[in-house]
Amino acid sequence: MVHTKTFNIAVLPGDGAGPALAAHARRVLDAIQQTRGRHAFVLSELPFGAFALDAGASSALPVDTLSSCKAADAVLLCGCGGLAHHGTQPEQALLRLRSELGTNANIRPVSFPSIQLVAASAYKPDVVADLDITFVRDLTGGVYYGRRQEADQHGLAYDTTEYSRHRIQSLAQWAGRHAMHFTPPKTVHSVDKANVMATSRLWRSTVTDLFADEFPQVPLQHVLVDAASETLSREPTALNGIILTENMFGDILSDQASGIIGDPNVVASSAIPTDGRAGIFEPLSLKAGGNPAQSPIAIIQAISLMLSLGLGLRAEADAIDNALRRTLDPPELVGANVQLKTLGACTTTDDFMRTFLDKLSYFLEAANSVDELYQPSSPPAKCISNPTKTRPMGIVEKIITNAALGLTTPEVTPGQIVCVKVDWTITSELLWAGMEKTYDRMKRPRLYRNDRVWLAIDHIVDPRTNHLPKQKGLISKAEHFQQEAKIIDFLPANTSIMHTDFTRERAQPGHIVVGSDSHTCSAGSMGALAVGFGAADVVMPMVTGETWLRVPEVCRINFVGKLPYGTSGKDVILHILGLFKRNTIAFQRAVEYAGDGLCELSMDARFAIANMTTEFGGMGACFEADERTTEWISRRTLPQHKDRGLYFQSDAGAQYAEERTIDLSDVRVTVALFPNPDDVVSVRDCLGMQLDGCFVGACTTTEEDIILGGLVLEAGLSAGLTPTNNGKRRVTPGSLTIVKRLEERGILDAYRQAGFQVGAPGCSYCIGEPLFLSGMVATNSPGINDVDVAGEGEVWLSSQNRNFRNRMGKGSFGNITSASAVAASSFTMEVTDPSFLLSRIDPKRYEKFLGREMVTLKLAPTVSEPRAENSQLQKPILANVSSVNTVASGTNRKVRSKVQRFGDNVDTDAIIPAEFMPGIDNADLGSHCFEYYRPEFRQRAKDGATIV
Repeated sequence: MVHTKTFNIAVLPGDGAGPALAAHARRVLDAIQQTRGRHAFVLSELPFGAFALDAGASSALPVDTLSSCKAADAVLLCGCGGLAHHGTQPEQALLRLRSELGTNANIRPVSFPSIQLVAASAYKPDVVADLDITFVRDLTGGVYYGRRQEADQHGLAYDTTEYSRHRIQSLAQWAGRHAMHFTPPKTVHSVDKANVMATSRLWRSTVTDLFADEFPQVPLQHVLVDAASETLSREPTALNGIILTENMFGDILSDQASGIIGDPNVVASSAIPTDGRAGIFEPLSLKAGGNPAQSPIAIIQAISLMLSLGLGLRAEADAIDNALRRTLDPPELVGANVQLKTLGACTTTDDFMRTFLDKLSYFLEAANSVDELYQPSSPPAKCISNPTKTRPMGIVEKIITNAALGLTTPEVTPGQIVCVKVDWTITSELLWAGMEKTYDRMKRPRLYRNDRVWLAIDHIVDPRTNHLPKQKGLISKAEHFQQEAKIIDFLPANTSIMHTDFTRERAQPGHIVVGSDSHTCSAGSMGALAVGFGAADVVMPMVTGETWLRVPEVCRINFVGKLPYGTSGKDVILHILGLFKRNTIAFQRAVEYAGDGLCELSMDARFAIANMTTEFGGMGACFEADERTTEWISRRTLPQHKDRGLYFQSDAGAQYAEERTIDLSDVRVTVALFPNPDDVVSVRDCLGMQLDGCFVGACTTTEEDIILGGLVLEAGLSAGLTPTNNGKRRVTPGSLTIVKRLEERGILDAYRQAGFQVGAPGCSYCIGEPLFLSGMVATNSPGINDVDVAGEGEVWLSSQNRNFRNRMGKGSFGNITSASAVAASSFTMEVTDPSFLLSRIDPKRYEKFLGREMVTLKLAPTVSEPRAENSQLQKPILANVSSVNTVASGTNRKVRSKVQRFGDNVDTDAIIPAEFMPGIDNADLGSHCFEYYRPEFRQRAKDGATIV
């Protein structure tokens, strides 16, 4: 049973816009109370400041107000001073309140709550976008409170600074404990003037000793105050972490840092006692003047500070921070892009708060689901540490072991059926329409976690056709589900292909990712075990957080050698397919990629390889996570998607069903000929093949590939090549984030100059198959996306991942290769070796575009070992089978039927082509079974043929 805890909050509306900000605060706390249920907030609004004096009080801090503040769990101050007719009385009242409450530390976080606010700063965006400093400053000691003398008759005045070891220790302990809340612990920068001041030398020695004794895990750096100020002016992110300092230094430096934000109505501050008593939480800009009511951001951040530092409600504080970010963030970051008038936009405060509270409800629901996970009716799971002897395991087996429920020892073996915890489920609008049939039959239960579902509208959408009935219908279904289930990671139409931003911004090492699309294996590039399931099978982990799977055999690919300049991950996976063919050594196995040559492969290259593991025949993919993985993840914006990874390594002696070595130095630009991804030949064997279209895009084509293709086009244009007038050309980046970066670098301009049309993120020509969704659209609909469809008889060169029959359009011929080869071939619309243009690209410029210039890999991951969770599995509830015809045990039954033989490697496009997905119901789907490959199959089934 959950018990409600009551918190008493003293709210001081104060002066100026304070009353309006207090009203916003009440709405936020009411929303938390209603959604969470376990917390009750009793808010007492009390007279304070000029408001109290105007109401007839004898003091700006009335006795009753002070008494209530002392009895409260926290004080929320909304406005103070700035009105000339009362002089400094309000400010003096605040100083007295701080003294009476025993506050001795000022805690002030300085960061941008959203990337959208960086534009308000006077600094260049790339210099300050990642700013994240928390000031821990002494508030009641030092020179401001030392002995002093005003100027005497001789013109002599002085102020003195005093610090005791006890005062320094108290503040340093708070900073150390706060740093330990983060993984890894945040760096503490202790700022002093130890080269000239005795108090600073005491400060430095005290902090050094305390951290060595109590917080050895916390990185500690000592910085002279003048150096700190210079660093804030030149490279402020170098001081990211916690700045621990004395009163005057902190007063100056925190104001200097706050000025970087550029808007005084964004930053919040707090005054707290380090002994745990009630603190005061407030917007940084307290004084009346201007119209801060137009920007509730600072009071929202003050509430977050109050919840986390004052009341210990970290989950609620995180929900506020995340909701504020989602309200402000641009569309490419899945934000609502709501900007206030004070930021140069036209959104009213009421509209802003309405959107913020809506986003907040989603994150509070996520907090509820997390709480329920850790309040089981049965005893908590027991973690069994690794025994001294277990069978050597590979990475895939370790991931499954760590996620498995009910194991008695931390190991699994191939063929064993286990129940595993699933970290993420991902789907698209097209596949959700199929999943929803199962979800309906389950009576639409609450999701296991609404913050562990990724739903992207990407398959059938295009800005040119999103208004049509088919698109509107599937988009509406997805949007309805998002609102019903409060799905946090919902990507509106043409924001990102489902695999692109999920892998880049969410997937982490050691996780299990289950998706309703076969290219879910893309997320394996981040060190996760990523597996594509059938649509109905994904619903169960989405609802329960668990699924059953058979521990797969594993095919391990070891990379060695150096990848030639100008080749990419796409070239590597085509090389692998050419060597080993489809559905051979990888068939129905997980593919584990590792080896000394892994350092040659960028994260984008790994993505392309993992993405096409399904074409290789693998049921899932997993790369060994390394320094490059850690470096990539460390640059993510959202902290909750940075530090949950588990970095497993294979054991010496681990057994694999197959183990092969790929020498990367052998990789060249190749082409997979229609209609098989493994019919791989050298690009030179295809020279002169006439083309009707060139396409650069689909989920397998990464940002790195598009950049290289753009530089090839730029080199060709500089060399005097001109695009021929015939043929179609299109480039479709995988996400809006990538589009934005490509635009900033001028890459998309190169494509435009070379005759390419630039498409919105989506599957585009990769699913240009003809569409006959019975009952949904007319039978003459040209394709799944209705616009990007190759014509019958047309020959295309594409950087997508599949070249099956009808994949790009009914009767079309698709050949797949790298983006550089497509770009080079687009000038003459004949297959062309890109080597001569690749040689004209400046490697340093290419590295700069990729963001790899002068980057050293220094973040070594901490290696993990799996732990078996010895929890009791719930007995599954079986469906009512009384009406099902069953065969009695021991009864012999022979099934006789004619065998319908198909060729090798019958793919899902052949069984039920994607253009007939999701269908109205199963009968509708069945009516298109083997639509092109064996149309008589359906009639035979109708006539009563037995199907096994």
